[in-house]
Amino acid sequence: MTRTQLKEHPYRPHLAVIKEIIQETPTIRTFRLTWKDPAVSAHFSFQPGQVGQLSAFGVGESTFVINSPPTRREYLQFSVMRTGEVTRALHQLNVGDTVGVRAPLGNSFPYTSMKGRDILFIGGGIGMAPLRTLLLTMIDNRADFGDITVIYGARSPEDLCYRYEFDAWRAARVNLVLTVDREFPGWTERVGFVPTILAEEAPNPYNRVAITCGPPIMIKFVLAGLRELGYEDDQIYTTLERRMKCGIGLCGRCNIGGTYVCVDGPVFSGTALRAMPPEL
Repeated sequence: MTRTQLKEHPYRPHLAVIKEIIQETPTIRTFRLTWKDPAVSAHFSFQPGQVGQLSAFGVGESTFVINSPPTRREYLQFSVMRTGEVTRALHQLNVGDTVGVRAPLGNSFPYTSMKGRDILFIGGGIGMAPLRTLLLTMIDNRADFGDITVIYGARSPEDLCYRYEFDAWRAARVNLVLTVDREFPGWTERVGFVPTILAEEAPNPYNRVAITCGPPIMIKFVLAGLRELGYEDDQIYTTLERRMKCGIGLCGRCNIGGTYVCVDGPVFSGTALRAMPPEL
């Protein structure tokens, strides 16, 4: 997996302009950005799973996954859930405003090693963001992969992100299984918690890679469910968010034992998770 750090002026962000804002859910907004400096735009590259620090000037910065794929370079996309001071400030910005971006940071999904295999994505709520970048990269290289199944759930239909893309995913031969926690008027897809739907679908682990992201409690039960279905640790990947602040391994806020999520992650295999301290 790629491990990247900014090499010059690690705390200095590049400037980007908000070109579009999408209201995904009542508390989540997606920002599509373009670089102010053409030289940055020409040389910027990243891999699926890497993150960036997004700045609201005068307030602070926070870490978000880059959830546009590297195969589509017309903009850089971040989805932001309103949870604190920085995210509230970002939600108050408008198209045309300037933000700061320090990216790419962290490692990435081992994309090339997944070629020729079946793929299982399991997402919950905003956890679909890091999965989206890998999913779209695979869709843009669809012939390189076998079956692609996405199990995606949220508390309610309005809490599902990227609803406007679901038809395009299905058109790309993605088996999309949607679920919400309880019955809602007009909802015709599945009902139940994501780990329950995973057990019901029971995707065969043979030649398959499973990638999951969502609330920590969901990830915990999904990992247990995958292992019960026969998935080995080296077939499983997830992403972790843990108090990331500096993004370059200096402040020490995101450490789990000797592992720093901001530079050794945010992508971890099941094997790596097994080696981490019980505090995880």
